[in-house]
Amino acid sequence: MKVVINTLSKHQKGFTLIELMIVVAIIGIIASIAYPSYQGFVVSTNRGAAQADLMSLAAAMERHKAASFSYKAAAVSAADTGKPAIFHQHSPSAELYDNRKYDLYISSASGSAYLIEAKPVTGTPQAGDGNVAFYSDGRRAWDANNNGTYSTTEYCWSC
Repeated sequence: MKVVINTLSKHQKGFTLIELMIVVAIIGIIASIAYPSYQGFVVSTNRGAAQADLMSLAAAMERHKAASFSYKAAAVSAADTGKPAIFHQHSPSAELYDNRKYDLYISSASGSAYLIEAKPVTGTPQAGDGNVAFYSDGRRAWDANNNGTYSTTEYCWSC
């Protein structure tokens, strides 16, 4: 009578727990590096949408001036400042109001000049990004340091 003892083969298939833990650690390191970069890309893309919406609002302001010979009364309730009545009140304007990243404002309007701004919505990734502005004379500004004012180095949209 022959007795066969079942021994483990030297060529087992599969992964050890250590190997799996190393793979999980590598994935975690890659994700921790990639996620902040992705978030920066999302914020930059939303700012670009706000800039495009400001340009569309500027065109609406020009149409308003052509019809009324003044930039005044372009805001809600025929006011000179506030949310625009002549264009969408949020950005991205192609999305629903609940998905907005910026609120659009007419910050000042006179007979011959205006300042329009896109202000980040609180509670969104844009909240710390700073206001984006467009002036009737063509100047563009982005409050990159988010201090509430536009310094001479911030009169650009890509600084």
